[in-house]
Amino acid sequence: MSTNPVIDVDELNVRYGDFHAVKDLSFQVEPGELYALLGTNGAGKTSALEVIEGHREAASGTVRVFGQPPTDRGAIRPRTGIMLQESGFSDDLTVSESVRLIGRLTGRVDALDAVLKTVDLSHKTDTRVSQLSGGEKRRLDFATAVYGRPELIFLDEPTTGLDIQSRDALWDVVQQLREDGATVVLTTHYLEEAQQRADRIGLMHQGTLRQQGTVSELTRALPASIQFSLPPGTATPPMHSAPVSGNAYVVETFDMQRDLKQLLDWADDHAVELLGLSAAPTRLDDVFRAVGSEPATS
Repeated sequence: MSTNPVIDVDELNVRYGDFHAVKDLSFQVEPGELYALLGTNGAGKTSALEVIEGHREAASGTVRVFGQPPTDRGAIRPRTGIMLQESGFSDDLTVSESVRLIGRLTGRVDALDAVLKTVDLSHKTDTRVSQLSGGEKRRLDFATAVYGRPELIFLDEPTTGLDIQSRDALWDVVQQLREDGATVVLTTHYLEEAQQRADRIGLMHQGTLRQQGTVSELTRALPASIQFSLPPGTATPPMHSAPVSGNAYVVETFDMQRDLKQLLDWADDHAVELLGLSAAPTRLDDVFRAVGSEPATS
């Protein structure tokens, strides 16, 4: 496998008239990784991905996919599968015709029956798109993205509208493709999916990349939380804790194991019941909220 990045974005800017949608965006996606590009509403991630996918021109900056400009469709499209939020398939086409059409347009080849079986659409081969349910259309979108087992796959909100079983099946296929060396770029509003699946995450806000790293690296920047209440008349715990209301307390800590043990030892020594005790590590949604609350940039 090549050691060069599959995607290399350097100082990318995207403008719509006077509106600066993407500002000096730089990041790389390495071979074989699952990179999640996340952002608040209006963060600019869709505009950035449209440039990377070859659907939009940049105002400035450089983008390379497999070392080539994304506008070189002859070089890029046979190696790239794209699952958009909405596919726009013709309602008059059947499921099999839709998949074959994508194959012809991209130059990728595959066994149609095997692909449709993978997404549980074998029984819908001759069904027109207009007759599919929302979940079935989403599985068709995924089938066209992975048809031909492309080296690079863009998944834009891939599990929206899918039931739990279909979601699990989709991620099983993605994992198989990754084991074969595929690189995946994910955008999703289901942060738990990004937390569970992504090797690295980039967080965008107001057109800029605010944070990037593994889930562990991102969550280490914020403290974990220990929450509890004390019976009336109980002395304050001998650790830094802030009362939030009445006898309820919260401890924010970067060493949850140590502070939790100290709290439990204190409660045991003083025969104190810690009411409603909970200890939660920092989650990706906490980081997301913190990024979303950052002030506007010029």
